[in-house]
Amino acid sequence: MFSSLDGRRVAQAAVFALGLLSAVAASAQAMPKDGAIVGIGRAATPKEIAAWDIDVRPDFKGLPKGSGSVAQGMDIWEGKCAQCHGIFGESNEVFSPLVGGTTAEDVKTGKVARLLDEAYPGRTTLMKVASISTLWDYIHRAMPWTAPKSLKPDEVYAVTAYLLNMGGVLPDNFVLSDQTIAQAQARMPNRNGMTLEHGMWPGKGLKTTGKPDVKAVACMKNCEAEPKVASFLPDFARNAHGNLAEQSRIVGAQLGVDTTRPAGAAPTPAAVAAVPAKAPEAGGSAAVMPILQKNACTACHGIDNKIVGPAYRDVARKYAGRADAVAYLTGKIKAGGSGVWGAVPMPPQALPEADAKLVAQWLADGAKK
Repeated sequence: MFSSLDGRRVAQAAVFALGLLSAVAASAQAMPKDGAIVGIGRAATPKEIAAWDIDVRPDFKGLPKGSGSVAQGMDIWEGKCAQCHGIFGESNEVFSPLVGGTTAEDVKTGKVARLLDEAYPGRTTLMKVASISTLWDYIHRAMPWTAPKSLKPDEVYAVTAYLLNMGGVLPDNFVLSDQTIAQAQARMPNRNGMTLEHGMWPGKGLKTTGKPDVKAVACMKNCEAEPKVASFLPDFARNAHGNLAEQSRIVGAQLGVDTTRPAGAAPTPAAVAAVPAKAPEAGGSAAVMPILQKNACTACHGIDNKIVGPAYRDVARKYAGRADAVAYLTGKIKAGGSGVWGAVPMPPQALPEADAKLVAQWLADGAKK
């Protein structure tokens, strides 16, 4: 026999089940055949779409109004671009060259002859790119790499004009704008270098001449039970580039593992106990590391090892004992430069003066941990 309590529980369960079925039925009615759910979300506003839809197409749709001359582009280039891409677009040991490998004959034919020359040492950007919209769009959304999307449309026009001028595509007095960009496109060295032989669908009104170069075939047999490790990092190389736990990885602020200890080893009890008890030193790494990570300094500098630029400890040793070390290093951080530690330049850093002085003081004190 059921008690009155059991009866109430059964009734409650029945009511819940009916409510659930009603909700499912209502959802099914709100689900049209195309899969969209009625009543969920809202249509994006024109302003929201405009903020997202910033790409520039080969037919120049999406290109904003504006203009910039070759001369204006040279000034912007030397101030914001040359430190990474070189004074003449030749770039440095980190970035690939932008200019080179094209000739006046390529500008006439629209096909870069050296792309077929296996003896030519490299492939520059101007050798490969077919559409000027690719250059404009990438510079607009991604450059300079330390402050992407900071260039105004007029500045992008000017930088693009100067880049093409260095490649012999545009004359010194050319003014690139939304009105003259088609003239510049007609002189792109590799504008006729694209092919349809890959067979991929190229768009309305065009026909491909070959079969697609991709074929998605799912392999559902003879699968390996578990992957096999093809390579591994030997123990002697584990700490070859310094302790990863003290370095900020290039993407985000994730810290690496402690490579001074064997793989999988737990931190020592003394190290674990020392972490909460250790108070941040004034001007020490506890105060400086957040600044270095926020400004992406640790992407190029390790504390004990060189990455792209010198190790912080090497900088500290070089200027140890110098009376004006703090003032000198503060100026170098703010101004950037090259030649002291090799050919790779350091861009000017836009961090506040107080932060720059704190980092400089830390270096002058020996870059202590």
